[in-house]
Amino acid sequence: MKDAYGLTVTTGSPDALAAIDHFADEIMTFGLNAGAILDRLDADPACVIAHAHAAALLMFLYTGDAAAQARPHLDRVRPHLGGASEREQIYFRAIDDWTAGDLDRAVDGHRRIARDWPRDLVSARVGQVHCINLGDNEGILAFGEAATRARPDDPDALAMAAFGLEQCHRLAEAERVGRRATELRRTTAWAHHAVAHVMETQGRLAEGRAWMEGLADTWEGCNSFMYTHNWWHAALFRLDQDDIAGALDIFDRHLWTRMRTYCQDQVNAIALLVRLELRGAEVGGRWRDVAAYLGGRARENVLAFLDLHYLYALARAGDDKAADELVDAIAARAARAKPFERSTWAEVALPLARAMVAHARGRWTESTDRFAPALAQLQLIGGSHAQRDLWHQLHLDALIRAGRRGDARAILEQRRQARPDVPWTHRQLAALT
Repeated sequence: MKDAYGLTVTTGSPDALAAIDHFADEIMTFGLNAGAILDRLDADPACVIAHAHAAALLMFLYTGDAAAQARPHLDRVRPHLGGASEREQIYFRAIDDWTAGDLDRAVDGHRRIARDWPRDLVSARVGQVHCINLGDNEGILAFGEAATRARPDDPDALAMAAFGLEQCHRLAEAERVGRRATELRRTTAWAHHAVAHVMETQGRLAEGRAWMEGLADTWEGCNSFMYTHNWWHAALFRLDQDDIAGALDIFDRHLWTRMRTYCQDQVNAIALLVRLELRGAEVGGRWRDVAAYLGGRARENVLAFLDLHYLYALARAGDDKAADELVDAIAARAARAKPFERSTWAEVALPLARAMVAHARGRWTESTDRFAPALAQLQLIGGSHAQRDLWHQLHLDALIRAGRRGDARAILEQRRQARPDVPWTHRQLAALT
C-alpha cells in the first residue's frame, strides 16, 4: 500500500494506512491531533512504521520518562521488523536510537532516508528537529533542501527549507521561500515562523509584527508548541518596539494559556519573562506561576536547552533548593554524557547554569565571569539564533550591572548596528556614554 507521499507501507490494513497519513499531516502542520495514532495502532498490530510514529510522538514530550513510554511501542513490532521495507527499518532504528539517547546515530538514519526516500517528510521533520536540538545549522538546512527537491511545491517542505536557510544566514532566500510556502497554504505556521526569524534578525520590527499578527488567526488549529512559539515571536516584535504592555498581554492571553505542563510551552513563557524583566518590566507573580509547573524537572536532564530555561525560572521564583538541585543534576549529566554531547553539557551547559543562577541572585561580577567561556560555543545547546540570544542578553545585563561599561558598550554598539531601530539599545548606549 502507498501512503500520501507515495511511499510503500508494509500493511494490509486501510485503517492503519489512514492513521499513518493522518499522523503525517498532523506532524507536518503542527496539528492538534497527532496523538490519535495511539488509539489506532490495533488496526495493524504488526505495522512497524505506525508503532515507530507512536514512539516518536511520545519522545517529543521531552520528559524524563518519555523513552520508557516510547519503547513498548517499538518492542511490540520488533519481531516483525524483518518483514518491513528497508525505509521502515531505517526509520524504526532511528527512533530506537533516539530512545537510547544516541541522537548522532538517529540523525544518520534520517539522513539516509532523506537521501534515498526524500519524499518522506515525517522522517525529515524528525531529523530536522534533532539538528535543531544539536545546534547543527547545516543539518537543519540539508533536511529542508532534500524535502524541497523531492516535493518542490509542498508548503511543509518549503517551510522546512526556509527555516534552514535562515539559520544558515541566507536571509533573503529564507524569506522568499517562507513567503512562497505561505502563499501556497496560508496556514503553514512553520513558514510564518521562518519569515519572522528573518525579520527579527534584520530588526524589521513593524513589518515583523504586522506579518505575525496578520497570520495569527491561523494558529488556533496548531498544537501548543507552534501556537505559543509563534506568539512568542510576535511578542518579541512588540518588546523591541517598547510595547511592554503589549508583550505582557501576549504572555497572559497566548503564551501561558495552553499546556502549562509541556516543556515547549514552559520554555516560550520563560524566554519571554526573562526578556521582559531585562527591559525593566514588572512581571509580578508570573515567575512563581511558571515555576509551580516545573516540579521534578531537575531529575530529567533531557536537553541542556530545556534545563537552562527551567533553572532560571526556578531561581527567579526564589526556589533556591530546586535551582541548586538542578545545577547539581546538570553537573552529573555532564559527567556521564556520551562523547558526541560531552562538550554541550560540560563546556557550555554547566558554566551557563552557574552564570544564570548568579545572575538571578544578583551576583553580577560572578555571572559575567561564568558566562564568558561558554558563549563562544553557545550553538551546541541547540535552539535557534533568536532563542540563544537570551544568554547574550543576560550576559550584557550582567556586564552593565557589574560596572563593566566598556565591554557593555562594545556589545551594545554591535547590536545597534545590526538592528538600528530598537529604542532600548540606543537608551542603554546613551546611559553608558
